[in-house]
Amino acid sequence: MTRPDISAWFFDFDGVLAESVDMKTRAFAVLYEPHGPEVVEKVIAHHLLHGGLSRFEKFRFYQREFLGSNLTPEEEVVLGERFSEMVEGLVCESEWVPGARELLDANFGKTSMFVVSGTPEAELRRIVHRRGMMRYFDGVLGSPRTKGELISVVVADRGFDPRRCIMVGDSISDYAGAMEAGVGFVGRIAAGVKNPFPQGTRTVADLSFLVEERGGIAVARQP
Repeated sequence: MTRPDISAWFFDFDGVLAESVDMKTRAFAVLYEPHGPEVVEKVIAHHLLHGGLSRFEKFRFYQREFLGSNLTPEEEVVLGERFSEMVEGLVCESEWVPGARELLDANFGKTSMFVVSGTPEAELRRIVHRRGMMRYFDGVLGSPRTKGELISVVVADRGFDPRRCIMVGDSISDYAGAMEAGVGFVGRIAAGVKNPFPQGTRTVADLSFLVEERGGIAVARQP
């Protein structure tokens, strides 16, 4: 879907452009398996609800809340390296979310598009490059900055009207980032996934719904 009243699209990556959420879920499970099944269950539940958060924020939270201690900087580095080794190649090879490529093609050269992800930015750029997707985007932006910070900076720097920008995400963290930046939001909910968004939030099963849409697009906005 390309429309003249949309100035910019912002896309999360995992679960919005690529079907890669399960790969990262398995990686978290492997990392925390030595701490037992109860910890793994808590880690997975939190990860799925807060998919848009940086993995390092999650590591710190899990260590503090589930293991009762604080990570050292050295431990963070080790966890990050192990996680990247497990997932980067798999994410590069993962399937497109249905409709994602078509939506990018429809807007390419007509509307500004950005990736905003909780993945570390250097890793994110490698993945997008390896998948042959760089040409679509005016910016590929990742952690350590939050989604709200990333979107807000782009909107301010480019002079976009936030009311004419849309964030497409699959987690409550994506929704919160869009609300913080004052842009519209559409939630992607994959098959079998519980809706994490506030009642009334516009959701789609995949991005083909946005490609096919010809009328207005209803989005969530900050009250």
